[in-house]
Amino acid sequence: MNLSTWIARRYFFSRKKRSFISWLSILSMLGVGVGTMALVVVLSVFNGMDELNRKIFKTFEADMTVSPRQGKRFAAPPELLTRLRQTKGVSLLTAVAQDNALARYANGQTVVRLKGVDNNYLQRKQLDSALLEGKLKLSDRGVNYAIVADGVRNDLSISAVDILTPLEVLYPQSGQTFSVLNPDAFNQEKLTVSGVFFIESKYDNFVLVPVNVARTLFGYAPNEVTSLEIQLEPGVNENAAKAALQDVVGEELLVQSRDDLNIDLYRTIRIEKLLVAITLAFIILVASINIFFTLSMLVIEKKEDIKILYAMGATTSLVRRIFLTEGAIIALTGAFTGLLLGILICLAQERYGFIGMGTVSSIIDAYPVRLDISDIALTGALVIVVTFLTSWFPAQRAANITSR
Repeated sequence: MNLSTWIARRYFFSRKKRSFISWLSILSMLGVGVGTMALVVVLSVFNGMDELNRKIFKTFEADMTVSPRQGKRFAAPPELLTRLRQTKGVSLLTAVAQDNALARYANGQTVVRLKGVDNNYLQRKQLDSALLEGKLKLSDRGVNYAIVADGVRNDLSISAVDILTPLEVLYPQSGQTFSVLNPDAFNQEKLTVSGVFFIESKYDNFVLVPVNVARTLFGYAPNEVTSLEIQLEPGVNENAAKAALQDVVGEELLVQSRDDLNIDLYRTIRIEKLLVAITLAFIILVASINIFFTLSMLVIEKKEDIKILYAMGATTSLVRRIFLTEGAIIALTGAFTGLLLGILICLAQERYGFIGMGTVSSIIDAYPVRLDISDIALTGALVIVVTFLTSWFPAQRAANITSR
């Protein structure tokens, strides 16, 4: 241990009585610790929210989606489908016809998001963990089935075990004058509800049906779709697969990853995380300002001691290092304690979930958290920089005053 560190430790730990400066040092340490702990916890919660949204989207959306740059539908000839299936990394390709429609069941009706999909959609097994009631089935022995979201089930009071009451889906005919009194103004399909799923409120108005049913209802040609959904093989690089698929489909179509489809949400989470981090960083800065006042008063209190050090041959740099080390002890002790407590709180929340979401309709019971080593490193670096800035000026002042 060098001399400057030994003297700084004596100033902080070996005071015979607690003075105002001592209590101010403890207060500064606690302020830095609480701010550091809060920063670690809040950043981890935002990381958990980001990860939770990715899991939610992965339950319903495909790895890659091909859609038209203009309009809402396009022709997908067999040649294009074959080339896409043969693209390296592609596991499954699903044709999708999707639009809003009117759904009726018994005496109820509501507007739904009708999504027609190929039978291989169920091979993706995304909805297996989201099934609440019934079975995941789209067609069987010539009978067409519908899989409805829990929100649609609640709006229409649907029973998945009632095979006698059909789900009627209506869509306005192209070229017809719209009128609710004209039955010929709508295309109509009747389906049996096979199952009910729940993922998140964003998908609570979806109804899944066979793609041929959706094409007939929307008046699409046999090869027309609104999008093509592609599942990639495990371990495939998404950026490379996206570029390869874009080369296949050309410029008129757009290939988007799951993150691309939800980029606005991710951007919002990142902005909120940044703003909260800046706010908590200012709190740490305010707490660290106490270190400035603590060291400034300590310089006055220890003025005679520093004169003795100079008389014994101490240099200006040694005096400066003493007070820089004193500030580092105060701040880093608080920061280390705050980091440790923040990590322990996050690990406990991740394991036991003792802080709940507080809403009955939430898909999870407790706040999600995910520790990120980069956040911890950033928090530590922030404390070090703030400590150096708040400690430098009192230390420099001490060196200048006592060297006269």
